[in-house]
Amino acid sequence: MKRIFLAVCAAAACATTTNQGPSPRVVSPAPFTSADVHFMAGMIGHHAQAVLIAGWAPSHGASAAVRALCERIVVGQRDEIVLMQRWLGDRHEPVPEADPAHHTMPGMATSMMPGMLTPDQLGQLDSSRGLEFDRLFLKFMIQHHQGAITMVNQLFGSQGGGEEEIVYRFASDVYADQTTEIDRMNRMLEAFHRSPQ
Repeated sequence: MKRIFLAVCAAAACATTTNQGPSPRVVSPAPFTSADVHFMAGMIGHHAQAVLIAGWAPSHGASAAVRALCERIVVGQRDEIVLMQRWLGDRHEPVPEADPAHHTMPGMATSMMPGMLTPDQLGQLDSSRGLEFDRLFLKFMIQHHQGAITMVNQLFGSQGGGEEEIVYRFASDVYADQTTEIDRMNRMLEAFHRSPQ
């Protein structure tokens, strides 16, 4: 009987504990800055262009090695575009479409987007095939990745930029991943230059 009484008291105590009102835990997003918004919105367009040109590999006669690299870029950067769009939407900020035709950063001219391919470069890459596509793709994607690293550095160099947790993790991942891929692409490019013509 005593055991039953203790069990009832324990259950009542639990019920009382769970009905004491709302949890003091804060569920609102961590503070973010205009630099964070600027970075996330701009990087959507930046990634969209990378996805576009990487998607040309199968139709432009890319080698197996370049095609494998392009597949990783397409899958990885599409996922990151979704993350950035969700982050902006959750904070009631304008959400750019992942359209490479609209790849300007808010308040910036197209020519000022770091690393973005110009219309002439896009045309040159699109008209190339086989080994020439491989070489141009690697050259241009190195340029493109270096631009993304510049954008990360600009974010972290701004007042309060990149301190919000998700932005910090994402920007840090972009820096690490694209630095690694630049090294890989430089090695691939050197191998193409050493190979017989």
